[in-house]
Amino acid sequence: MGAVVLSAEAAGPLVRELQRALAGHGYPLIVDGRYGDQTSFAVRAFQRDNGLPATSEADAPTWQAVTGRAAPSLLERALELSASFGMHEFGLAYGNRDGAGITWGIAGFTFERGEVQHILSDALATDARLVDEAFGPEASELRFLLGLPLAEQLRWADAHSTGQHKISLVEPWRHAFRAFGEHPDVQALQIQTARERWWNAALADARELGLFSELGVALCFDIHLRRLSASVPGPSAAPFAPERDRRIAVAKASAAAARPAVRNDVRARNLAIARGEGTVHGIHYALRSWGLDESPAHVASVACPRRAWPAAAAGERAHP
Repeated sequence: MGAVVLSAEAAGPLVRELQRALAGHGYPLIVDGRYGDQTSFAVRAFQRDNGLPATSEADAPTWQAVTGRAAPSLLERALELSASFGMHEFGLAYGNRDGAGITWGIAGFTFERGEVQHILSDALATDARLVDEAFGPEASELRFLLGLPLAEQLRWADAHSTGQHKISLVEPWRHAFRAFGEHPDVQALQIQTARERWWNAALADARELGLFSELGVALCFDIHLRRLSASVPGPSAAPFAPERDRRIAVAKASAAAARPAVRNDVRARNLAIARGEGTVHGIHYALRSWGLDESPAHVASVACPRRAWPAAAAGERAHP
């Protein structure tokens, strides 16, 4: 991991965790999930008060001192970046905007691919109170829904979507999915699902392609996360070329294989990761702000067996 865990311009749940911990230490700031001036000032003040180098950037020692836990893993940081690209959060749910039923959570899990249902079922098996407390009176309807065929689940999602292009969920479901996703145990289930579904495959591809940096692994992960293909296209750059050139070749090959409707978006995201900076959706990203750089990706070998996913998951689609 690079020297920085989070710094100015980063955004997402990890930033919110840092902000909440700083506020708990008595440093006033708005908890909005964006690493702006207030967060930079609070981090700098905490560092000064605790004998740490006053950089305004949250490095690993600062993160651990503020939050009381180890610095976020490469998976967590890569997931935070991809979520920022796609405007996803742990509790944010969208309606049937693209025919995928409900889209929810940090990785844009969907009904169509059965991912939301898997997480709900895991939560019920782990501790039914996670579902009952979040969904309240609707919990019984949700249990019934989980037992229906996928086609009926998608019809239910469409009927409960609202607004132009059906982007939003009707209440109380929108609020209930947010409350469900904001529980720490449910967030852990989301991260574990991302690990099983895409992370292990991304690590395998990164090794095969000789991409050993954090940026290289993050690129493979983002490609898998968006369900662009079953595997990352091979690079056109020579095997002995610098890794940055090989990352760029992989980024371009993946974009070329994407559907025309999302190809430009895919290319912008891929190249931003491959190069360590770039503009996506009109926003400039410096990946160092997410703690992602050329440092070697120190990750454990694939250890989680891949779960048997529903047949709907086999139809790969690009969801920016």
